[in-house]
Parts: sequence; C-alpha cells; structure tokens
Amino acid sequence: MPRPRVAIFDFAGCEGCQLQIVNLEEALLDLLRVVDVVEWREAMSEQSDVFDIAVVEGAITRLEDEERLKRIRQKAPVLVALGSCASSGGLNKLKNRMAMSEARRLVYGRDGGVSRLDTAPVKAVSEVVKVDYLVRGCPIDRREFSYVVRCLALGREPFIPGYPVCVECRIRENACRWQEGEICLGPLTRAGCGAACPAQGAACLGCRGTCDDANLEGMASVLAQYGKSREELESRLAVFLDPDGKGVSHA
Repeated sequence: MPRPRVAIFDFAGCEGCQLQIVNLEEALLDLLRVVDVVEWREAMSEQSDVFDIAVVEGAITRLEDEERLKRIRQKAPVLVALGSCASSGGLNKLKNRMAMSEARRLVYGRDGGVSRLDTAPVKAVSEVVKVDYLVRGCPIDRREFSYVVRCLALGREPFIPGYPVCVECRIRENACRWQEGEICLGPLTRAGCGAACPAQGAACLGCRGTCDDANLEGMASVLAQYGKSREELESRLAVFLDPDGKGVSHA
C-alpha cells in the first residue's frame, strides 16, 4: 500500500510550527515510514503538484496568498491547518484592529514604498478555503502533529479534546493561575496541550482556540470572584481569539 503523499506549505508566520516538526528528531524518521513528504520548503528543495495531504502553516495576509491557497486546496484531498496562525489568524490577526494604511506605516514607515505592498486584513485558512483538520497551538505540540498525521495515514479520525485546558490542569495538579492573581483563559480554551503554560507557571493565552461550548458569559462570575474587569479579559481574548470572543470554529 503506497504511503500518503504529504506537502507542507507556509504563509505568514514565524515558521515555529514547522520547526516543531523538525524537533521530532528521531521520531520524525518513524513518521516518514507511514507518509511520503513530497514538498516542504523548510527541509527540502523538491516540489510536487501531486499530494494527498496538504499541511498549511501561517495566516493569509495578501490577496495573492488567497489565490495560492485556493490552488493548493484544489489539489489536496485533505487539508490540515497547522498552528494558531493558520487555524485562527493567530497573532497576525491583531493587524485587523487598525486600518491597513496604519499597519503599513507602522511596519514599513512612511517612505518605505508602502503603496506597492499588497497587504490585506488577516484571515485564517478556514476563512478562505475548507479546512478538514486543525492542529492548534502557538507553536503546535509536535506529538499531536505526529498523532494526527498517523491517524490520517491509517484512515482513522484523530481525537482532539473538546473540553477546556482546566481539565488538564487538574490532572497535572497545577496551581490555578486565577488563584495566583492572573487572568487565565484555561476555562475557555480547548485542551490538548497538556496545560503546558500553567504547568510552567504562566497563564493560558488561548492559543488553541475555544473549547466546545465555551461559556464566555459565565466568565463574568469568575471575574467578579477574583476582582478582575471585563476589559482585562477582553484584552487577553484579543491575542489569539477573535475580537468577539468566539474564537475559530473547529473543523
């Protein structure tokens, strides 16, 4: 039985999620026994127009990128959005809170030829084309990526938790960041990271998007209990979740 052909593409992002794939190290060799990587700019020079699974990292920030992404989708039986930038727009989506002319000026300066730059409001991959699976996180958990790809190679549906990060915090017996005086988005954020940030003494920023049935309004009582304001919560939500607090829908 031939191995599924995988192509990895990048758009606007730091490429940290692709680096996490490289960080699989010896485990990457095991993964390559079940799939055939036919294109991956960060690790190989070969290219291919034929692939079974397209893995897309990065947000979409230019009109020409939208057209490129559509061409990839047309060729790919399965498309996987890799990381927060691809899944929800990630940190790049903070640009949408200002006029595009102001974003150009802040990044390139008044005399940087900005009129020729084809920048546009940031979009998640799913806002341009249909996404079949999401591997969330900033950066991704490399073990989750390996698990998802193995499932797809074997024709199985990967299980991605729908419950909040708080569940994983309780399992790991982490100190609650709320009780430490911080605003933590663990009650709203989809699990699957092993509560990595709280385990290291940092509040969850919501990089994995919202969990199933996330109760934003229910956070009001938590805010009141710990003497925090809704404005403080909304400033945290703006980092990775959509401005309306709903986050990105799951595929």
